[in-house]
Amino acid sequence: MLLFGAASALAVRTKSAGGGAALVLFLFGFFAAGTGAYEPIHNLVQASADAIAELGN
Repeated sequence: MLLFGAASALAVRTKSAGGGAALVLFLFGFFAAGTGAYEPIHNLVQASADAIAELGN
């Protein structure tokens, strides 16, 4: 959920998306957090972060 909130704020701040699009992105984060999709999304993000961290070593 925090990831979607940060992405929404970044999109609005850089003017790459309007307020409506950022709101949809933020609300999608709430929707995904409250469903069974949370665990696979969390695992995917965690695996991606781990892979990026390993590239630096």
